[in-house]
Amino acid sequence: MVDAEKRLLAHALIDPDNQQFVLLSDSCVPLHNFEYVYNYLMFTNVSFIDCFTDPGPHGTGRYSEHMLPEVEKKAFRKASQWFSMKRQHAIMVMADSLYYTKFRLYCKPNMDGRNCYADEHYLPTLFNMIDPSGIANWSVTHVDWSEGKWHPKAYRAQDVTYEILKNITSLDESIHVTSDAKVLSLLLE
Repeated sequence: MVDAEKRLLAHALIDPDNQQFVLLSDSCVPLHNFEYVYNYLMFTNVSFIDCFTDPGPHGTGRYSEHMLPEVEKKAFRKASQWFSMKRQHAIMVMADSLYYTKFRLYCKPNMDGRNCYADEHYLPTLFNMIDPSGIANWSVTHVDWSEGKWHPKAYRAQDVTYEILKNITSLDESIHVTSDAKVLSLLLE
């Protein structure tokens, strides 16, 4: 997945007019009109790359000491793979071979008894280490992990009401649900 992201960025960087680079899933639906989204992304000074510490098995539990010394466990982060990044950050991703190689070699499913997925760890860890103040630490997408399952809540047509849209569009913070059983049980109480 990270290889594909890098190829998309490389191709998009060819056009010097491209200033924002957005990766979304096929199930993302815009909650604001085009002008609002365009202005929101173009007139901000940060990239929207989710980035948080997850002390549980699906976060730092996936870390491999083979990444040392370049990537220390305390720098290892998690996020969804969806992002919106400014041009300078896309260039940083393309210029990186050191950290990318560590993730390509040592963040894979079924490695050392762990299921590490580079698309959930590479970008947040990279920017946590090289430009932590340049990212918003949250994504421009809304994801509801409150059900505590492997995948976020899926909204069906009958679930989408004016109230739910109003609530989602009024959120101004991102809540990260960790895979740490102790923390997760507190969040779900």
